[in-house]
Amino acid sequence: MSESRNSRKKKLPSSWSDEAKAVKAVQMAFDLEADLQKEIRREALEMDLTPSDRVRQLLGLPIRERPRRLRLSVSLTDEEIKVLAQHYGIDENDRVAIKRKAAEYLADYTRSKQLEQG
Repeated sequence: MSESRNSRKKKLPSSWSDEAKAVKAVQMAFDLEADLQKEIRREALEMDLTPSDRVRQLLGLPIRERPRRLRLSVSLTDEEIKVLAQHYGIDENDRVAIKRKAAEYLADYTRSKQLEQG
């Protein structure tokens, strides 16, 4: 006796439903002129939104109601991590310490810019 394909599928835990939906999502990239992209990013920043959420809002699509942790991110190669480790005098394998020092630098940089402006 052969089972149908659907009857063999295991039911996902309810806590995975959002993840399952995310897997089915399709990412769209819009090729707009640089000044138009900057304007949308500026608006998003002023509205405490991600650029993605601002685009969704402009297109009349729903955005998440729950607050997001807005953060800066950057992708680093192993070589770049080594450069930062040397710059900060930290073991290149201690990525947590490298991240902490880089975050401190960025915070200090931003605070000094704020003091200059205000």
